[in-house]
Amino acid sequence: MHIDITGVILAGGRATRMGGEDKGLISLGGLPLYRYALARLAPQVGTVIISANRNQEVYQQSGLPVVGDLTTDFAGPLAGMLAGLRSAKTDWVAFVPCDVPDLPLTLVETLWQGKQQALAAYASDGERAHPTLALLHASLAPHLAEYLARGERKLMLFLKEVAAKQVVFNDRSHAFQNLNTPDDCRRWQQEKGLSND
Repeated sequence: MHIDITGVILAGGRATRMGGEDKGLISLGGLPLYRYALARLAPQVGTVIISANRNQEVYQQSGLPVVGDLTTDFAGPLAGMLAGLRSAKTDWVAFVPCDVPDLPLTLVETLWQGKQQALAAYASDGERAHPTLALLHASLAPHLAEYLARGERKLMLFLKEVAAKQVVFNDRSHAFQNLNTPDDCRRWQQEKGLSND
């Protein structure tokens, strides 16, 4: 566990492929989706913050701090990352999306080791980058604010700008599977042998 790292669960998207439902709160096996990410992230960090723009009072029932984007235009994951960086009281912040329920239990440690001297690192399964699973230094907040103020939204482009390290998790592509659609959720529930509530 890295008690000197804050974890942030990104649950602020519009979830258009879920019909606009709040993705983090979709019930799978009787638990809201974000709870699976939380259960895997919490043991790896000192504290956890939830980044959410809707249903904040529901997320607050977790007992965790909930922060919204600093802008109201749903600027994508980077806006949630900026809110997380500004809210965290630690130098390093680890980010995960709410829809990756099997994220690696070694995520934070592996990103920490793999970042070397960089101020940012993000996960890859060896075939695809997964930039929303990332570790960023809090000092990047002003750069990120300026990037968003320019109208930029692309997460990978920002990570390139700050010379982020790509950290490869070999043979772990299943761990990075994100649930984007109702079909994805049904399949994942079946694989896990979870009932529909």
